[in-house]
Amino acid sequence: MTGAPGVTTLLVIAKEPVPGRVKTRLTPPYSPRQAAALAEAALADTLDAVLRAPARRRVLVLDGAPGPWLPPGFDVVPQGAGGLAERLAAAFAGCTGPTLLVGMDTPQLTPAVLEPALRPDGWLGCDAWFGPAADGGFWALGLAEPDPLLFPGVPMSTDRTGEIQRRRLTDAGLRVRDLPVLRDVDTASDAAAPGSRFAAALRAAELSPEGALTAPGLAVAGRTEAR
Repeated sequence: MTGAPGVTTLLVIAKEPVPGRVKTRLTPPYSPRQAAALAEAALADTLDAVLRAPARRRVLVLDGAPGPWLPPGFDVVPQGAGGLAERLAAAFAGCTGPTLLVGMDTPQLTPAVLEPALRPDGWLGCDAWFGPAADGGFWALGLAEPDPLLFPGVPMSTDRTGEIQRRRLTDAGLRVRDLPVLRDVDTASDAAAPGSRFAAALRAAELSPEGALTAPGLAVAGRTEAR
């Protein structure tokens, strides 16, 4: 079910779940095909949550090509060139008005987690929303007025990325509010961590020799099973 109309553009920045290109830190213990199947499951969960949240527009900012895991209701645009900071800047450069970006690494995301930023008064007295990740990064960033200059120069994929990015926002004079802390699924220990529906699905899943997740409700290896 698609969420109600809203005032905020929702962006999902993601890679096509191709073996060897995604979730490489899950290998080992998983094979590249298994890691890609887990990435596809995480992306499908994220897209489902965004689809059910209120939004003015939903956009998948994609490195690669869309597949059967993409539900109707999303515009698809290619990622920009450069490192992650430059690609984030390019994603926001294509938007006007309130915009909230999320990644594909937090499959425990739900519309309720996004609700503080997406309710009708979510941007009153607020210039930016920040979703910190447990590993020191961030899983969400929202801007009332998108500004690509807020990203270049921020070191990505470190345990201080979130701290530095948030400080960049406050140093620019923005009034920042925080969303809940979520845990990225980057490593095998992250995938097995308790407290997320992705972890429960992972524990229940059977990993075939071909790397296809056979648990119901997961998008797998080139097809999408019933969700």
